[in-house]
Amino acid sequence: MLRDAFLAAAFTADGLLELLGAPAYAALARSETVPARRATRGGSPLETLVRLFLLQSPVPYEKALAALPVESCLADGWLVQDGEEVRASVDVRPYGGPEGEDWWIVSDLGCAVGGAGGVGGGRMAAEDRSRLVLGVGGASTTLAGITVRAPVESALDLGTGSGIQALHAAQHATRVTATDVNPRALHFTRLTLALSGAPEPDLREGSLFDPVREDEKYGLIVSNPPFVISPGARLTYRDGGMGGDDLCRSLVERSADRLADGGYCQLLANWQHVDGEDWRDRVSSWVPDGCDAWIVQREVQDVAQYAELWLRDGGDHRAGPEEYAARYDAWLDEFEARRTKAVGFGWITLRRSGADRPSVVAEEWPHPVQQPLGETVRAHFARQDFLRGTDDAALLEARFRLAEEVVQEQVGLPGAEDPEHVVLRQNLGMRRATKVDTVGAGFAGVCDGTLTAGRILDAIAQLVGEDPVLLRDRTPEAIRMLVEQGFIEPVG
Repeated sequence: MLRDAFLAAAFTADGLLELLGAPAYAALARSETVPARRATRGGSPLETLVRLFLLQSPVPYEKALAALPVESCLADGWLVQDGEEVRASVDVRPYGGPEGEDWWIVSDLGCAVGGAGGVGGGRMAAEDRSRLVLGVGGASTTLAGITVRAPVESALDLGTGSGIQALHAAQHATRVTATDVNPRALHFTRLTLALSGAPEPDLREGSLFDPVREDEKYGLIVSNPPFVISPGARLTYRDGGMGGDDLCRSLVERSADRLADGGYCQLLANWQHVDGEDWRDRVSSWVPDGCDAWIVQREVQDVAQYAELWLRDGGDHRAGPEEYAARYDAWLDEFEARRTKAVGFGWITLRRSGADRPSVVAEEWPHPVQQPLGETVRAHFARQDFLRGTDDAALLEARFRLAEEVVQEQVGLPGAEDPEHVVLRQNLGMRRATKVDTVGAGFAGVCDGTLTAGRILDAIAQLVGEDPVLLRDRTPEAIRMLVEQGFIEPVG
């Protein structure tokens, strides 16, 4: 009944945008509620629902009755009555699915992007912040966007929270299992999927892999875990309770035993930058045998910035000066003891390939990307398979085509006859750019899938007056780079 009422009132992502307009809609995502309040003064069913569930304001019983089956909502706990008014007991946020589906994410009040009180600002927060269940945020939408969406028999959402990853997985997995150490999170996940019309998942209480049997294998494992590196475990939704980055390390190391052949494990993570140690070596060492990995660092914060961010998240900035200073000191003491100078944030994707020579790529990429990236991630591992199984002779007999939306830029002084260098740039996916020489640019430009790489090089050698044998000998490395970074794709 609740889903029907939401649809009837157009309490959907598109309906909100149409009602509020782009400026108010964007302001709400920044937790600024005044424009949305001004746009919902008419008292229509949609405006009433926005005030109830997004602005978290009490509304008159009669107005709620025009938008919702109020008595059922009161009985089921969605609403609470205060005299002649009712108020929401949970945050319910319209969310547009990847194919235009109308979904709703259920979380604690004030715990979604745009919540009226900010994260943790609702009634639940005043009672016990340690049990908060967060709604949709930047991290959860980032993970949803990078996840490979191939059909799988079974998917596992570790630390499900409000259930957004489980909801996405339900669209392409026959069975979905969701775990969380917080029983409130499992309750909210059930509500999120039911309200969004998805099959009920297999819900299991426990930390990470603990509720999963050893004989269970999954084609997809996703996790937006409590990855914050903190002194202690005050807040379940963010603090994993292990020292340093051990929780993320443990999750990566244990994933191989739960992955089916060819399956993916994708998660967000924080990792320490330890004095005298390359972060790439640190995180790469977590990758289990038999798995390829792609590790992308998106952001780095020094320890002071990192501590301040999460002190604000925990509301510690509202404590007295002495208490705040003591908590700040505790964070810095923890980092000093672990020789941590900064903290990295990024994505880790594993694929169980069973390869004797696994591909482990760890890179820093703070630049803008174009979501969704699921197909980009899948293609990355497919290219690794191709390169691993293709020697130089076979590479020259292969045919390639230029990837979509790759353009060439020539950089040099104005009026110069020849450019100083040539850049190939992607306008899709990771949006990479790489310098190439004349041969590389000419090779990429001719790749349309009809000629082998060797035939193309022979033609280029004739044009530039170079020995074709020497050109064939020195070019495979450059071709491999163009393939690995996705500028050209092997045909077939």
